[in-house]
Amino acid sequence: MKWMMTSLFAGMLLSGATFLNPVEAAPAAKQLFGAKTEGSDQRPTPYGSYAKGCVAGAVELPETGPTWQAMRLSRNRNWGHPDAIDFVKDLSRVAARQRGWDGLYIGDISQPRGGPMLSGHRSHQMGLDIDIWMRPPDRLNLSRNERENISSISLRRSAGAFVNSKWSKEHHAILKAAAKDKRVARIFVFPGAKVQMCKDETGDRRWLRKIRPWYGHHYHFHVRLNCPRGARGCVEQAAPPRGDGCADAQAWVNEILNPSPPKPRDPNAPKPKPRREITLSDLPQQCAAVLRSN
Repeated sequence: MKWMMTSLFAGMLLSGATFLNPVEAAPAAKQLFGAKTEGSDQRPTPYGSYAKGCVAGAVELPETGPTWQAMRLSRNRNWGHPDAIDFVKDLSRVAARQRGWDGLYIGDISQPRGGPMLSGHRSHQMGLDIDIWMRPPDRLNLSRNERENISSISLRRSAGAFVNSKWSKEHHAILKAAAKDKRVARIFVFPGAKVQMCKDETGDRRWLRKIRPWYGHHYHFHVRLNCPRGARGCVEQAAPPRGDGCADAQAWVNEILNPSPPKPRDPNAPKPKPRREITLSDLPQQCAAVLRSN
């Protein structure tokens, strides 16, 4: 028997057969989570981290509300932890009080059970990340088709070093209200927006600490919520550095305007390996139960 198995293995090698290890054979987690169309029938709980996790018992943000509309409905990414859904509703009411704003257009939150997405984000995996459009709503009765084709507006100038003429005090007020919310851990915007807010703020500046410069984020701002109280399986991101962060944002702007020379490439350096797809085994073990749940 042993001789037969050895001969069979050798024959397969000679025939060009290939073998996959268990990790390579496992399907990508994004395929598993992207196939789910409803939240799991579980107590709402985030598991893992913002870029490697999932969410049990996610709640769907209604497609349309009195002060918001969820956009790009075909993606089915208007799901999140109840804290995220409540935050969206609360902030949209603040926005609706601003001149020229009826509320908010809401971009991606999470898939019905979180996890890696089929396209786009690396984060948004625990139902605690929310993309909010910079565009003041034209109206809040857009059809599904209109929501697929309308686009947000860009607020950046000079590759993100400055804001453009579409930036307004209302943007400042909405971002300030979001940052002052105790549920919020940080907010990502393009560097020029943070610097502009630093210049314009004349009152309490402590909230500016949560506004963090990051690449892109000129069509929308990205709100990241803290882990809910008592959520033991949820991993917080490290807190932002102390202070208002304005000097750091200015350093980003300086780099945009006067970029550092590129580092010389080592011709003998090995080529970077392509990033491996995240599989279910890479995620917290609770995520398997989230997928299995009704």
